[in-house]
Amino acid sequence: MAITAHLAELAEKHRVLEERIDQVVAGPGSDDIEIRRLKQEKLRLKDEIERLRRETRH
Repeated sequence: MAITAHLAELAEKHRVLEERIDQVVAGPGSDDIEIRRLKQEKLRLKDEIERLRRETRH
């Protein structure tokens, strides 16, 4: 069950990053560098989630 808990933790971090990106984009004078950094981190988490899901299927 450790992998399941880890996947849930990663999914929550992904969700929080999505909310943060929305906040930064909606804010006045949105910071393109910050947005790019957040999106890269979100993509890294998504890739990690998918990798773990593939590994647990086998």
